[in-house]
Amino acid sequence: MAFGYQVLGFGSGGGAASYDVDFLVVAGGGTGGYDYGSGGGAGGYRTSTQTVPATTEITVTVGDGAAAASVYNSTNNGDDSSISGSGLTTITSAGGGGGMGSTGAGADGGSGGGGSFGYSVGALGGSGNTPSTSPSQGNDGGDGQAGEPYITGGGGGAGEVGNTDGNAYGGDGTASSISGSSVTYAGGGGGSLAVTGTAPPGGDGGGGAGGVHTPHTAGVAGTVNTGGGGGGGPGSTPHADLGAGGKGVVVLSMADADYSGTTTGSPTIATDAGGTGKTTLIFTGDGSYTA
Repeated sequence: MAFGYQVLGFGSGGGAASYDVDFLVVAGGGTGGYDYGSGGGAGGYRTSTQTVPATTEITVTVGDGAAAASVYNSTNNGDDSSISGSGLTTITSAGGGGGMGSTGAGADGGSGGGGSFGYSVGALGGSGNTPSTSPSQGNDGGDGQAGEPYITGGGGGAGEVGNTDGNAYGGDGTASSISGSSVTYAGGGGGSLAVTGTAPPGGDGGGGAGGVHTPHTAGVAGTVNTGGGGGGGPGSTPHADLGAGGKGVVVLSMADADYSGTTTGSPTIATDAGGTGKTTLIFTGDGSYTA
């Protein structure tokens, strides 16, 4: 008599044919603006939980922060971050919109760059959540103000619009505990201040502070691997003293028993991260994980 046997699929980790993986995908932040510059927008912030079949290769791309703008009234957006793989829903977070120099509007992006000042009408902040995702990956940049004292807009953050906490303040980012402890990512850069005073701060989550006209104070770069936006450059010479955007980051998390141990790109790996019983992989550069 012939007997039939059912062959079960097993992964290389804990034996599951498929298992859930949590993802955090943060893009690179936008640069601050050149010359009375506004703040750069934070990189887009997206999360996902997906059931991943065993042996699936997950490709991870980590977006660079925007290089500091070097020409008057120009700007640079951050680069996108993403995860993808056969049978998975691709998650792409958009690079943060750059801030702009005097009288220019902020660029659209994951979060929008701030708008610079205007002589009669303040320049508008860039739109966040561009391209559109649900839920939103970021917020708009703050608008610049018209006339003296020439106050620029703060870059948008994952958690709030630029200028929410004060004129030229960067928007705060959003906290995540995917790594086993609470970390805030994707804060917007502060806009520059065209008078004497305290540098407008970047948003919580790696946003760089804006520059100050007098005494000359440079804008600060967004923090690396947070996707923070760069701070706007001052109106005093050298005008190019502005903040570049912070590089993004991608984090994967799964049950310790499911982790396969197969990676490329040298992510930082922690088992039982924060006592959660989960293994986390923090990618600060491109790489992959095979389930």
